[in-house]
Amino acid sequence: MALRFYNTLTQQKELFTPLQDKVVRMYTCGPTVYNYVHIGNLRTFTFQDILRRVLAARGYTLDHVMNITDVEDKIIRDAAAAHQTIFEFTETYTKGFLEDCATLRLQRPEKLVKATDHIDDMAHAIQQLEEKGFTYTSEGSVYFRIASFPGYGKLSHNDFSGIRAGARVDVDEYDKDNARDFVLWKAQKDGEPAWDEPIGKGRPGWHIECSVMAMKYLGDTLDIHTGGVDLTFPHHENEIAQAEALSGKPFARYWLHAEHLSVDGQKMSKSLGNFYTIRDLVAKGYSPESVRYLLASAPYRTKLNFTFKGLTDSAANIERLRNFKLRVETDKFADGVNPALDARAQAAVTAFDEALDDDLNTAEALGAMFEYVRDTNVAMDAGEFLADNRRAALDFLNRFDAIFDVLKPTPHAARGPSDSEIEALIAERTAAKKARGFARADEIRAQLASQGIVLEDTKEGVRWKRQ
Repeated sequence: MALRFYNTLTQQKELFTPLQDKVVRMYTCGPTVYNYVHIGNLRTFTFQDILRRVLAARGYTLDHVMNITDVEDKIIRDAAAAHQTIFEFTETYTKGFLEDCATLRLQRPEKLVKATDHIDDMAHAIQQLEEKGFTYTSEGSVYFRIASFPGYGKLSHNDFSGIRAGARVDVDEYDKDNARDFVLWKAQKDGEPAWDEPIGKGRPGWHIECSVMAMKYLGDTLDIHTGGVDLTFPHHENEIAQAEALSGKPFARYWLHAEHLSVDGQKMSKSLGNFYTIRDLVAKGYSPESVRYLLASAPYRTKLNFTFKGLTDSAANIERLRNFKLRVETDKFADGVNPALDARAQAAVTAFDEALDDDLNTAEALGAMFEYVRDTNVAMDAGEFLADNRRAALDFLNRFDAIFDVLKPTPHAARGPSDSEIEALIAERTAAKKARGFARADEIRAQLASQGIVLEDTKEGVRWKRQ
């Protein structure tokens, strides 16, 4: 079976063929770095990692770009509350994101690109859109007129023919049922960061950032664009409008979207007390590979319900696989080869590959592995597994782990919070004090003190040291 993906654009599974022989040009919507990413975000990033690994296993070369959104409404709000520049504020969470990805064994894309490094490119693209007649200006801000782009709605499959002309929106995120002209360039407001460009003093809107950076590094037409299902509209719809208005060419050929993650059947939120980061789960004693296994266990287009029982079951499944591998490697078997068991291994490999080729069906792929483990353990108990059957068994385990990457245990990390975690808590404490939330500020100081971190308030700001 050849590799097939469900394409949100066409609403069907399609045979995957890149434009350029064996090179896959892929763009991923990365994090908005105003906080640590939660397990819902990480579900999407884990899917993208599985996608990368499957493409590589099929012989493709990846040219994968991920953006870091480091200027946006929430960042500006929270950086101001923390009395930091957006650059100081986002540095902590950018570092934290990369640490979390490494913890979860997510491969790093070939290019990680920051929005603030590409402001000139964005301003130039907006100028081009103006020259082509796709924009208008109001009170110093530049908006994309969606009525000027007839294909608007083709990704989300909504009918926007009855939209109210001239209705526009300035915020980066907005009501998913309401199509409005969206902002490309925001005129400077008091106290906000701004860039002095020929189109005026201001900053880019969120949507133009991804279109410009994707096209800069991957060309006018990408092979694959990925993200969470919540980004389909308006963000990805707006990306298409901007990019295709600029180039006149299809922006991305395959759109892959990961479904939502819930926690115990509920939407994850801090108010419900069910909001978790990978750091929270590791602090509770769960291994990163257990989290990775759980996030990868359901096909990416299936909603995933996260539970602690599911996390415990994931750890048990990993242990079963590790014990099987250890048995294959260390048990003493009679000399020779059992052709039937080598054939069983090959059938398992075929089932594993076919499951992944079918739109990354990770559940069926895991099923193929565990059926093989069960059958082979039975054969070992019966004395049918011979010494030269080891090679096929280990080859399959290695093939499995090249995708799922859970068999090698994570070394126990050094105790105590990382530098980026400390900086984030200090920023939260500063914001709490400004908002007169002194109880929370004291709680953070006590929390850090219990972990051996001493804070010192000075005129220049907060200093900290490890005891």
